[in-house]
Amino acid sequence: MVKVLITSFLITLNIFCEAQKIKILTTHNKISLRGLSVVNDKVLWVSGSKGTVGLSLNGGDTFKWVTVKGFDSTDFRDIEAFSSTEAIIMGIGEPAYILKTKDAGESWKVVYENKSKGIFLDAMEFWNPQSGIVIGDPIDGKFVFARTFDEGNSWQNLPTKNLPLATSGEACFASSGTNIRSYGKDQAIFVSGGLQSHIFIKDAIIKLPIIQGTESTGANSIAINKNKRNIIVVGGDFNAKNDTTNNCVLSSNGCKTFTKPAVPPNGYRSCVEYYGKSNAITCGLNGVDITNNNGTDWTSISTESFHVCRKAKDGKKVYLAGSGGKVGVLINNE
Repeated sequence: MVKVLITSFLITLNIFCEAQKIKILTTHNKISLRGLSVVNDKVLWVSGSKGTVGLSLNGGDTFKWVTVKGFDSTDFRDIEAFSSTEAIIMGIGEPAYILKTKDAGESWKVVYENKSKGIFLDAMEFWNPQSGIVIGDPIDGKFVFARTFDEGNSWQNLPTKNLPLATSGEACFASSGTNIRSYGKDQAIFVSGGLQSHIFIKDAIIKLPIIQGTESTGANSIAINKNKRNIIVVGGDFNAKNDTTNNCVLSSNGCKTFTKPAVPPNGYRSCVEYYGKSNAITCGLNGVDITNNNGTDWTSISTESFHVCRKAKDGKKVYLAGSGGKVGVLINNE
């Protein structure tokens, strides 16, 4: 009976995975895209190197591309979009900037500037259109944070005394804008990497059982299911893109304990995103994997390289973006 159940499960898993594939929508010169925000199934924004921002109003069939004036050498590694006309982009540094548009990218206003020595912003996260947070690598041993409460029109740095401590050689990866996530109405959790890799949740700092110890290792991205208990963390070593050693860890009890997948993703992964109750997608330099059981088993569905994958805030579609200005979509994912 057990053998029959296992066989039935594997058949179901294979059918699920065979129905999934990635369709490439566009490429754009020598631009690296790491910022991706999907408003709905039709409206998506991307951002990246050389001051580039892209906007599609038709599900990626066509894009409007702009180079932000005065920022043509800036790498905009994260973007948060609220509509077809309004979005916020994050320039990593140094100096670091956050800019906002209200006219679909025709013009941009600087809403945050940080000229601190060593400043390097990693990711933004919003609880709602009004309230958001940005995280940066440690300065003087403490992670950098700034908050907005007015739709990103202004930002305030958090007081130094309230900033979480980092260990020596610990930082965050600005690889996909997803190393920090909202957790409840007013809390955020984030993951780090480098010589040490932790998850920072509420008042706890928990060492992750993920690969770490060098500057290229550690956690890159975290995804949280709607139940707030199932959590997936991915990463690895971006200098060893095919290495699956401790590149993913899971929790089903709100980070009280962690386990490793029975079948891990197929290499280093820079982003992970839930798109269903137990369905998630993860991407990296050597391909894309999906799971239908909260990360316990991963199956490769593409060898295309992507940096980031995000689900529509209001919709079902999942888009991906990466180097070469490449944008793709997960199809047959309903």
